[in-house]
Amino acid sequence: MKKSVVIMMLLSFLVTFSYGCASKGYVKEQNDALADRINKLEASSASNKADAEKAKADAAKALQTAQDCASKSENDAQRAEAAAKRAEAAAKKAEKAFELHQRK
Repeated sequence: MKKSVVIMMLLSFLVTFSYGCASKGYVKEQNDALADRINKLEASSASNKADAEKAKADAAKALQTAQDCASKSENDAQRAEAAAKRAEAAAKKAEKAFELHQRK
């Protein structure tokens, strides 16, 4: 019985320590792979940030252009309304002149 306990302890000791240690090369390999992935993610993040800044600038420019166009359209509409009122007044004046000419 004592002999089997010693053998079991010895076997468990060998199994535990035979797989528990990692070599420096293995650790370096794993760290290098992680470092490469991190570098790729950082580069991708920087690229995405640059794209986002460019899109933000383009959106601000488009908004300014839209506001300028809206302002110009509003001014043009006001001018057209004023022209229509002048044309209406001229039409009334012409109608009165025509009526006066018909009476003679």
